[in-house]
Amino acid sequence: MNEVFSTRSRISAVGCALRSVLLITCVVVAATTRAAEVTISVAGITESFLEVALSSSVAGLISNQSFKEGDLVTNGAPVTELDRKLEELEVDRRKLIVDGRRTDYEGTKKLFENTKGTSKEELEKKEVDYRVAVVEYETALEQLRKRYIVAPFEGHITQILLHTGEACQAYQPVVKMVDARQCFFVSNMEAKLAASLKTNQVVQLEIDTGSSPLKVSGRVSFLSPVADPASGLVKVKVLFSNVEGRVRPGLAGSLVLPQPPNGVAAQ
Repeated sequence: MNEVFSTRSRISAVGCALRSVLLITCVVVAATTRAAEVTISVAGITESFLEVALSSSVAGLISNQSFKEGDLVTNGAPVTELDRKLEELEVDRRKLIVDGRRTDYEGTKKLFENTKGTSKEELEKKEVDYRVAVVEYETALEQLRKRYIVAPFEGHITQILLHTGEACQAYQPVVKMVDARQCFFVSNMEAKLAASLKTNQVVQLEIDTGSSPLKVSGRVSFLSPVADPASGLVKVKVLFSNVEGRVRPGLAGSLVLPQPPNGVAAQ
């Protein structure tokens, strides 16, 4: 009789334990389901803040390149130099003319003011000659400056298209560079979901860096005022900091947002 009672007790205890496990499992599943219902992920792609292809406005032969691919270049630094010997000689020649015309003008001006030994018309002619020489000298300087391709911002060189010794045509891309210290997350999302966003709103991003998603915060910098007529999607751009270089532009990611009341399927 005691054995029957003991067996029934053990069965009852096991039943209680199974019900507890089942209850906990149901709670976890319910919590997971609720978590899935309150957030939505929208796929997108990352882009660098600035990306340009540098070129020269004049043709020439590449004589020097001070940087290689991957180097960090400061704003205004000469990235590529074209042959410039003739331009340097022209600058020197124009400088000599300016110095001579200035001396002639100043001497005539002093003579006119002190002794009236020359006419006003002659003084004005000397002044015009001097000013024309200055303009021609500045023109020569500008032609010399065009022999340099300079960085328009601080960034990294990503590709060198033409190398030292190669000919460069006017406006032909020579070097590509990017500024990836800030990046954009770009996504095309449904209009109902885009309507829940505002410019400068802080949002959460998950970037696929390879090993595990990288979570970063960003601000909505652009909400397209129009939708694509073919798909009905709206372009959204989120700006986020990338000073440490953890995100390589071009990687995919997702924008994590609260689930809208009406419910919009994840893209």
